[in-house]
Amino acid sequence: MSQAPIAITMGDAAGIGPEIIVKAYQQQPVLLAGCFVWGDVQTLRRAAIQLNQGRVTFPVAAIASPKEVGGGPPNCIPVLQQGQALPPIDLGHVSAVAGAFAGNCVLQAARAAMRGEISAMVTAPLHKEALSAAGAPFNQYPGHTEMLQAVAAEHMNQSVREMPVRMMLANDELRTVLVSIHVSLRAAIEAVTFENVLQTLLITHASLTKLIGRNPRIAVAGLNPHAGEGGLFGREELEIILPAMQAAALQGCKVSGPWAPDTVFMRARRKPGQEPEFDVVVAMYHDQGLIPVKYLGVEQGVNVTLGLPLVRTSPDHGTAFDIAGTGNADPSSLIEAVRMARALITS
Repeated sequence: MSQAPIAITMGDAAGIGPEIIVKAYQQQPVLLAGCFVWGDVQTLRRAAIQLNQGRVTFPVAAIASPKEVGGGPPNCIPVLQQGQALPPIDLGHVSAVAGAFAGNCVLQAARAAMRGEISAMVTAPLHKEALSAAGAPFNQYPGHTEMLQAVAAEHMNQSVREMPVRMMLANDELRTVLVSIHVSLRAAIEAVTFENVLQTLLITHASLTKLIGRNPRIAVAGLNPHAGEGGLFGREELEIILPAMQAAALQGCKVSGPWAPDTVFMRARRKPGQEPEFDVVVAMYHDQGLIPVKYLGVEQGVNVTLGLPLVRTSPDHGTAFDIAGTGNADPSSLIEAVRMARALITS
C-alpha cells in the first residue's frame, strides 16, 4: 500500500457507531478499502451478526497494526483492538466504560496519525456525557475537536493556545466554519473577539485553498440581527468583526460582509446549475452555523477539523442512543466523511 491507511475510530459502543461502520463497509467496499477500524473486535462482530440476522456476510478480521491493512482477505472489516477487549455494553445508555474506551481509541489513533502511521482519522460519534463520566483525562474534553487539539499540541511541543483549530461542517450544498465551538451561548458571544475572528478567517482561507484549489470566497456572518444594522442592534460588527475582516484581507483572504446571518447561508448554498456567491460562511457561534447545514440534511453532512497537523473528519450526527441496535442507522454521513478524508489527503 503506497499510502498509510485511514483509521475509523469506533465511537461509543452504546450508540450507532459500530452499526454504521459495518453498513459503510458493506455498502461501499471500494471506498473503504485501505481503511480499518480502531476499536473492539467483538463489538464490531456483534454488530455485523445482528445486522445480518446471524449470518456472517462481511467478516471482522483482527489486525495487529495499521501496516496489516490491505494484506488480508477481501470483503472483510479490519479491526485494530484498542487495549483489552470491551465487555458487552448496554445499547442506548450512558456508560463510563464505553466512554473511556471510545476516548482511548481517539487518543491512540491521533498519536498514530502524528507519527505518520495513518493518513487520516474518521471518527464515529462519541457521547459527551459518557466521556465525562469516564473521568480523567477524558472529562476535560468537551468532544473530539478539543481532544485532538490537545494531542497535536503535545506532539508538536506547543501549548493548546498555539494550536488553534476550527470546526467546519460541510455537505454538497453548504460549508460553514465556526468561530467558537462547544461553549455556552454567553461564552460564545464573549468569544467574538478581533483575534478569534481573524484567526478563524486565516484558518478557513488556508484550509479551503488547499481543498478547492483556489482562493475561497469567504462570507462572514454578523453576530447580531441584520448584522447590527449599522450599530442599532449591536456594535460587534463595526468594532470587532469588520476590523478582523480588513486585517484578513491584507493577508490575502477574499472576505465579504459582515452579512445578515438570516440570509447569508442562502447565498452560499450550492444548487444544481447555479453558482453560489460564496464558497464558505464563517459563523460566529455553534448553532448559527450548524443549523443551516443540518437542516439541509444530516445524512450528507461532514464535520472537518481545520488547523490540525492531521486530517480528521466525522459524520455530522451523534450517537443516536434512541435507535442504537435497531438496524435503522444511516451510514451515509460516515461514508461522506471517508470520502472527504480521501479528498483532503490527496489535495
